[in-house]
Amino acid sequence: MAERVTAGQGGESLLFLTDEQLRKGIEAMFFAYRGFTADPDRILAKHGYGRAHHRAVHFVNRSPGTTVNNLLDILGVTKQSLNRVLRTLIADGLIESRVGTRDKRERHLYLTEAGVELEQALSEAQRRRMRQAFRDAGPEAVAGFKQVLEAMMDPEPRRQFNRMKDGS
Repeated sequence: MAERVTAGQGGESLLFLTDEQLRKGIEAMFFAYRGFTADPDRILAKHGYGRAHHRAVHFVNRSPGTTVNNLLDILGVTKQSLNRVLRTLIADGLIESRVGTRDKRERHLYLTEAGVELEQALSEAQRRRMRQAFRDAGPEAVAGFKQVLEAMMDPEPRRQFNRMKDGS
């Protein structure tokens, strides 16, 4: 079990975990991620897509009209990698790329009707799994889980996440 020790003048609690407990936490993350992606992976496989396609569809849905450059920043992938994914999704009629109105060099991305249907199928599979896990764990565990996930994020992805979370 983890051990709480009071430290510092402010009386804040620090959590000390053994290497074995941390290893188990890492393994739990691996297996949870495998479960979290299993249902979408089956849907994606029917279309010949992978997780990169899923992430692109998710974030284009989340921010319709986002630019290719913004999507590059969010996903943290190379331009070559994203272009390969986008070319496929555009050719398959799932994403539409529109020239910017203010800057003709910009490309704004939107899901087509077929893209929205795919995104809904993928996200519903994940929402179902998360909804059940959150119900099973309870509200305090959910709050703690969210806190842990945010604490694990590097600073720039955390800023991006917070901007999205705040609706900007």
